[in-house]
Amino acid sequence: MTEPQLIQRLKDGDQDAARVLYDAHIDRVFRICYRFAGEDHLAQDFTQETFVRAFTKIDTFRGESAFGTWLGSIATTVSLNGLRKVKRFRGRETVLHDDLRASGGPRGVEPDVKARLHRAIDELPTGYRTVFLLHDLEGYTHEEIGKMLGIKAGTSKSQLFRARGRLREELADFAGEWAC
Repeated sequence: MTEPQLIQRLKDGDQDAARVLYDAHIDRVFRICYRFAGEDHLAQDFTQETFVRAFTKIDTFRGESAFGTWLGSIATTVSLNGLRKVKRFRGRETVLHDDLRASGGPRGVEPDVKARLHRAIDELPTGYRTVFLLHDLEGYTHEEIGKMLGIKAGTSKSQLFRARGRLREELADFAGEWAC
């Protein structure tokens, strides 16, 4: 059975079709959510919310783009909104045992490249980070990203260029370690 047929069956209320579509797209949706969340449990929550929204709003899917692109758009929106909520919540948390953390180890020790890269990606402006994650890590084209985010493909290209530039600046001190 083709994907458009499955989507029509889902629109008609067939839950078996929902399961087939879920199984076909779960891995990619989870990867998108994980790229934004950076934490397994958050990514699982965002993935579940993505499919709940997609299946309850399936009647709004017009087929103008691929179903996977539509799901990616929902996953991106769910992840970004979820992260805003998490950030607000975590901002209200009180850090316990600051005195223990302060004496926990030597100061000024350079973190490893992977940790710095993750932090640098997290610190990118939302638009830059979103395009960078969707294009460079998930492999979406600029046209697909444009449809997902409601922007032009040229804007996606521009944001990716700027994101890469900021990452290069942020990680420039590691460049000497990689030179032959």
